[in-house]
Amino acid sequence: MSREHNPPTDGDRPRRLEPTEPTEAKQLYLRSRQDELAERSLELHDKHLTSFSEWCIKNDIRNLNDVTARTVHEYHLALKEEYQQSTVSIYLSTVRQFVRFCEGIDAVPRGVAERIVLPERERNASSEMLESDEATEILGYLRKYHYGSRSHALFALLWHTGIRTGTAQGLDVSDFEAERDRLRIRHRPDTGSPLKNGENAERFVTLSTDVSAVIDAYVDEHRHDVVDDHGREPLFTTHNGRPAKNSIRRTIYAVTRPCQTGRGCPHGEDPDTCEAAQRTNDACKCPSTVSGHPVRRGAITHHLRQDVPEKVVSDRMNVSQDVLDRHYDRRSEDEKAEQRRQFLDKI
Repeated sequence: MSREHNPPTDGDRPRRLEPTEPTEAKQLYLRSRQDELAERSLELHDKHLTSFSEWCIKNDIRNLNDVTARTVHEYHLALKEEYQQSTVSIYLSTVRQFVRFCEGIDAVPRGVAERIVLPERERNASSEMLESDEATEILGYLRKYHYGSRSHALFALLWHTGIRTGTAQGLDVSDFEAERDRLRIRHRPDTGSPLKNGENAERFVTLSTDVSAVIDAYVDEHRHDVVDDHGREPLFTTHNGRPAKNSIRRTIYAVTRPCQTGRGCPHGEDPDTCEAAQRTNDACKCPSTVSGHPVRRGAITHHLRQDVPEKVVSDRMNVSQDVLDRHYDRRSEDEKAEQRRQFLDKI
């Protein structure tokens, strides 16, 4: 008995794809997002998509009409040979946004983007860290849309200096020396803000002019004019005075949610219905968000990757070189060897 075939409706017919080269689509994507993304974020998207485009061409994929979920999975496997899992997730998140855009311009078949699976961020407390690409995108977004806010000033300070969140919580306005672009870190146990390593942790921490300007803008425009229970004027404030440690932690969780800083959702959730996206108090439920310690670990590793001497990093972040090596330095052995080569080749 023969089957009856109903004629396809317009909605059933596959859409005609337009032949599109990877580099051409990349330029269209970047132009479409140049008003939405901060300049540095746009540069990172360009970096990630150049990697994907070059991989496609190297593998004889010169027309994006041929891209499938399996194509992206094979690219994923290639990335794993070169990068850590958290970095792979960042690259693939950008690629998924790109593929979704390409679907909209009839360059990639419909449904590919939703089938791209991103690796979960490592949640091992001893190794989890915020990658520098992520931090740069977060800072770019905050600079463009929330300049001088408490979130911007706090995150910029933590990333730039690598100080502990407890240290940031204990800062006073008087500790910020804007004219000299630096902070004074002080041990004040009698008034509620001890340092982890006591008086030995007291020091001056220099700031870049950009970070100093952000903190200055925060103090002038967004800081609440309040004192804490000891009559001190905290640098970072709430309406009621100095923020609790949980308040600082919630701020970091909130700003590291990808959906809140223009990076989309790497987990395929709708920010309008996702529980973690709705309230700051629930931000920690997002699998991609991090607390203060991974930010500190990422900042320390970033400094080391930029060839800042370990002794300088140790003094600046108030961590012994032994602890730095065992718990904070997340560079691979290959990275360390290549950095040593740069110095030894000069001998």
